[in-house]
Amino acid sequence: MKYIAYCRKSTDEKDKQVLSIEAQIAELKEFAKREKLTVTEFITEAKTAKAPGREQFAEVLKKIEKGMANAILSWHPDRLARNSIDGGKIIYLLDTGKLLDLKFPSFWFESTPQGKFMLSIAFGQSKYYVDNLSENVKRGNRQKLRNGVWPSKAPYGYINNPKTRGIDIDEEKSKVVKQSFQLFADGNVSFTGISQFMFKFGIKREGEKPVKVGQVKNMLSNRFYLGILKYAGEYYQGSHKTFISKKLFDEVQKQVEKIERPRQKGHNFAFAGLATCGECGAAITAEQHIKKYKNGTDQTFIYYRCTKKLRPCTQKYVSEIELEPQIRKIVSDCGLHEDWEPYFEKWITQAEEKDKLVAGVEEIQLDGQIQESEVKLNRLLNGYLDQVIEPEIYKQKKNELFEEKLKLEEKKSQISKSGTVWLEPMREFVNCALQAQKVARAENNSHDLSIMGKKVGSNFFLNDRRLSATLDFPFAALSAEGGAASAAPNSDSISFLVTPLGLEPRFLG
Repeated sequence: MKYIAYCRKSTDEKDKQVLSIEAQIAELKEFAKREKLTVTEFITEAKTAKAPGREQFAEVLKKIEKGMANAILSWHPDRLARNSIDGGKIIYLLDTGKLLDLKFPSFWFESTPQGKFMLSIAFGQSKYYVDNLSENVKRGNRQKLRNGVWPSKAPYGYINNPKTRGIDIDEEKSKVVKQSFQLFADGNVSFTGISQFMFKFGIKREGEKPVKVGQVKNMLSNRFYLGILKYAGEYYQGSHKTFISKKLFDEVQKQVEKIERPRQKGHNFAFAGLATCGECGAAITAEQHIKKYKNGTDQTFIYYRCTKKLRPCTQKYVSEIELEPQIRKIVSDCGLHEDWEPYFEKWITQAEEKDKLVAGVEEIQLDGQIQESEVKLNRLLNGYLDQVIEPEIYKQKKNELFEEKLKLEEKKSQISKSGTVWLEPMREFVNCALQAQKVARAENNSHDLSIMGKKVGSNFFLNDRRLSATLDFPFAALSAEGGAASAAPNSDSISFLVTPLGLEPRFLG
């Protein structure tokens, strides 16, 4: 008989006692020599046998069917098959006489009805092992998720702890990830740019290559960094520590949404996408013109105009030279002079002390609402376990209640940290207004002006070559005072913007 020796080692093999391919070859050679078997070739494969589709195994069967060999030598039946289809093919080849013999150093086989029966049992045991192992893994994963532990590979910035079987923060790489979030939130950095930044500081994929763009996008949108696990379409509360704030994460999501919108090709115009036409509501596009002079020099001009794609429109173009001062004026009127900072800091500090007195009451109310959500979740689970609620409806309702609970917990967290929900946004406003003043005074910073413009307002319209905007509160109040706060405070402006005690800005009262 002519034997083909087949050796297999799965890359995800859970049974640590299975021999390596090299060890299997050595054992089979000794066995063939001892039993005086003729081995025509050795075929090896590093692939799981849980499902059909092994290329080298298919090649073995093909050669058997063609008569190039008529017997198979392998370490154990589970090396040949761990699924019903591959095991059935082996039995069928034995039944048709194309496969005359099977030899295993660790298993007895004869091509008789009894031998085929025992072989079928061996294949069945192998399949049962795989099925049982898979079910045990799924069960373990479900329990991990209930405990708030991610059951798979840790995301970037985290590390799998083999001792606790949990997820820990990687002290070094978490700083790189946090900086990556911050860089992306600031704008003007692409997914590729973030990948290159991460690669520079040691975060890379296998093969010492930069992280793929898709992986960067998934990282930036992964709510794992907020302590939320999503597995198989279902939400769970994570128990791991986080290092990305909700504020930063939300800013990144806005940038992700922005960067995925259709963008102007060919040029990176500073004010593209900022405004829409005030007459017809169509988008404002930008174009570049180069004027060449007889002396060989040239000059570049950038114009912004209505695309006129919605309906006929009479609006004319406006040059970037005309548009930039208008944006600068809007930003400047929303700015705070740096000398205003101590006045606002004093007011915010005193307001924070007052609000701490009422924060306790609000937290008690939120605790009650959170407990109510827990009761609803438990009732929902009981209905699911009693088979009163369908699985899909259970998953949908659970996610809705989970989202509701997360919002309540987030609100409670904000109150705990800032006294009340609005104090942190107030600090953000002051910082943004201080930054706006610096941006408005700087030169040759068109892109920074555009970014700041989008922070202080929205709904920018261009009509008759004039730019207008709907400013966000309280920037609108600053602008309404004609930019008085953009100058250093004096006795008149202080009495105008701040109460006589110097505690409460009038436009915030």
